[in-house]
Amino acid sequence: MDINLNDLSLKDLKDLQSQVAKAIASFQERRKKEAIAELEEKARAMGFSLSELVGLTAPKKRAPAAAKYANPANASETWSGRGRKPRWFDLALKSGAKPEDMAI
Repeated sequence: MDINLNDLSLKDLKDLQSQVAKAIASFQERRKKEAIAELEEKARAMGFSLSELVGLTAPKKRAPAAAKYANPANASETWSGRGRKPRWFDLALKSGAKPEDMAI
């Protein structure tokens, strides 16, 4: 396949570039799937699963942090003390309350 790149417009060159990038990504994805299938087959033949051999496990989800502070005006609003301070916490501090006063 011979393409004279000098005869193409800028739009045609960009379209060609996009098509090449997609073709490369598609090719790599196919090769990756083929490699995984081959490795899974080999592992299965030896009595294992591929995930057992490479130590793949589902990522552990962290439990949400326990609430440490509650809004004195509305106890259903809580904060764990992590991340950004909620407005009610800042307002309470500005009005003279101490964090210990709002501790659960």
